[in-house]
Amino acid sequence: MSAHPIRIMLVDDHFMARIGLALPINQQPDMQVIAEACNGQEALELYRQHLPDVVIMDYALPDKTGPEIVAAIRTEFPGARVLMLSAHEGEEQIHRAIEAGVCGYLTKNSDCALVLASIRSIATGDSAFPPAIAKKAAVRRKRPPLTEREQKILSLLARGNSNKLIAAALGFSESLIKQQL
Repeated sequence: MSAHPIRIMLVDDHFMARIGLALPINQQPDMQVIAEACNGQEALELYRQHLPDVVIMDYALPDKTGPEIVAAIRTEFPGARVLMLSAHEGEEQIHRAIEAGVCGYLTKNSDCALVLASIRSIATGDSAFPPAIAKKAAVRRKRPPLTEREQKILSLLARGNSNKLIAAALGFSESLIKQQL
């Protein structure tokens, strides 16, 4: 065990989630919660101030996503060690977190022992991706990125446009748009 406890910053917009994490962490002789943030901007400011050993970051925050904050922290502090703890367990969310630079990804239904073991692992320079998360990440990595056309179609679809309007806007047939979806 290290002479100094692992210094941890919690980032979650739910007070009860932060309390639920802080309690078992602070009961560990080798861990200490040193800062808590409820949004991305506060997380960045507190990271600069405290330089924690490990950050436990929620995926969904009120001002930005967890991956956006992770990327911002790691741009300024490339050695930052972040564990994403999220209610989201989709391939795309996991992929975005990994692309941002997280060292581990757990779902919020993970048991306490796994969370504590993951913190210790990340603090020593290892990663923490349980098999189910690693499998989803691998599946997502194998999928090719969207083409420029597919991105345009999805963007217009997300704005509520019908297939007919999307086809007209892009100069394609409606059947081609349906085929792309």
